[in-house]
Amino acid sequence: MLGEILEIKNNIIVIKKAHDIKDNIINLYVKILSENSIFVGEIFDVTKENFSIKLIGEIINNGFIYGISKRPNFDSKIYLLNNEEIKILFNINNYVPEEKVYLGKSALYANYPIYADINNLFANHLVVLGNTGSGKSCGMARLLQNLFYNKDANPLNATIFIIDVYGEYKNAFSMINYVHKNLNYKNYTTDLKSNEELLHIPLWLLSLDDICLLLEVNDKNQIPIVEKALKIVNIFSRDEDSVIKYKNSIIAKSLLDIFINGNTPAQIRDQIFSVLTRYNTKELNLNTEIYMPGYTRPLKQCMMIDNTGKIRDMELVVNFLNKYVLDEMNLEYPDGTFLYTLKDLLYAFDFALIDEGILNNEKVYSLAHELRVRLASIIDSGQYRFFEFDKYFSKEDFFYMLTHQNNLKTQVINLNLNSIDDRFAKIIAKIYSKFLFDYAKNELKRAENPIHIVLEEAHRYVQNDRDIEILGYNIFERIAKEGRKYAVLLNLISQRPSELSQTVLSQCNNFLVFKISHPNDIDYIKPMIPYVDEEMIEKIKNLQVGHCLTFGTAFKTPTIVKMDIATPAPTSSSANIAKLWF
Repeated sequence: MLGEILEIKNNIIVIKKAHDIKDNIINLYVKILSENSIFVGEIFDVTKENFSIKLIGEIINNGFIYGISKRPNFDSKIYLLNNEEIKILFNINNYVPEEKVYLGKSALYANYPIYADINNLFANHLVVLGNTGSGKSCGMARLLQNLFYNKDANPLNATIFIIDVYGEYKNAFSMINYVHKNLNYKNYTTDLKSNEELLHIPLWLLSLDDICLLLEVNDKNQIPIVEKALKIVNIFSRDEDSVIKYKNSIIAKSLLDIFINGNTPAQIRDQIFSVLTRYNTKELNLNTEIYMPGYTRPLKQCMMIDNTGKIRDMELVVNFLNKYVLDEMNLEYPDGTFLYTLKDLLYAFDFALIDEGILNNEKVYSLAHELRVRLASIIDSGQYRFFEFDKYFSKEDFFYMLTHQNNLKTQVINLNLNSIDDRFAKIIAKIYSKFLFDYAKNELKRAENPIHIVLEEAHRYVQNDRDIEILGYNIFERIAKEGRKYAVLLNLISQRPSELSQTVLSQCNNFLVFKISHPNDIDYIKPMIPYVDEEMIEKIKNLQVGHCLTFGTAFKTPTIVKMDIATPAPTSSSANIAKLWF
């Protein structure tokens, strides 16, 4: 017996040490026998005379239950856990490959394997935190490798997307096909010069919100402009004959707006010429013939200014244009049933500008021009290739393309964003995540095809940004709150939890926490993560590389785990300066 109870306060018990007890018992687990109950506690503080135990749960019916509803008596007997009881605590008994995934070994009890419950781990959002170099990327890679490299249980129906900001995971899962012929992995690149398969996004499957993300809308007044452009592209990207009346109406209305804007005749004429030079159809252009009694004249000649300083045939031109104005234009958003390109969108965008009559509103024009410049820069930079396709396909076709190769299911899909800047990578991460979430929401049988989104360097994407102010929601916060019921789960990896969205972090149920030392990060996670107390915080501060503290619904009790090295490892290790220098 370890000693006798001196004090019981809440979940802390102070014990007077027996004379034969050594000092190196800190962090070991004990059982406290009290009447018909077996309490389990952890030794967390040791002095020369006493030691303290934190109660963590009970052993009931040969199983461990986390949490305390009552307290032991003062005459209780206290012993260290034996081997069988440690197995119960760590849930080692009754191992079933389809139910448990191996994490690593206990850092405290040598050679004891630590498992996580697969359903509880992967049916909830997971967070992997730790300083740079603490082993979090390698740990996440190893966790997934343990899942796929288990020859006794192959998760053939898994669908895991990795948003790989540094290209670290490119080779980490290249061996899974050797474990089982029906396990597959593929890597998409953002390197425009690479021979690998380029990451693609079908533009016509994107919603208004997606286009707003793509164009980095930062003012609510820009949204109606994007709305109009999308409605126009729904018409203008189709056959010319079926949409000519809409094009003519938009041009005619914009020209009529110019006539009544109060400018001088010379300014009106110059603006008319400018619009028709850029935007024209076979019916409406500078050379369109306008018929008058006895003769015809090109529209541009009708805009000549006479000796009195007036536009000579303005009334005639106005009457001519009014013939093309439609009373109603029932424009709708693209419904994903036809292909259009970024250049089509840019063209529609230009029409949207003149249709809204913003040429004469300096503030609105500035906002619209800002969006047009961003769209043009995507086209000019070569990034348009991410949105370029030579044929149309549906969202179901696209999802199949992402998750299959050679007609075989692909379990791990790596989106390597290493070749694009941080700003554009954040846009791609949001758009892809939203596509996957929307796809899952619209499936006929809800939650039958789980999708996991692994976000490396998650603090770069999952932030407290302005999406809620502009769009009314943040896609990662929406997935965090609603994704579980559609089986869309987040797996966040971050070295700066203080930069993560509070809402997302608070919705996560499982944690692998490697060493964290920055006080801001420690203070940030303490109030939002269940199970965390001061003893656990001290453990987190002093963890060795490759060791993590695991806690959450997938684990019986918070446990320090020494994880194995990933094979192949992600390319996340530090440079060997001594070797490189000398």
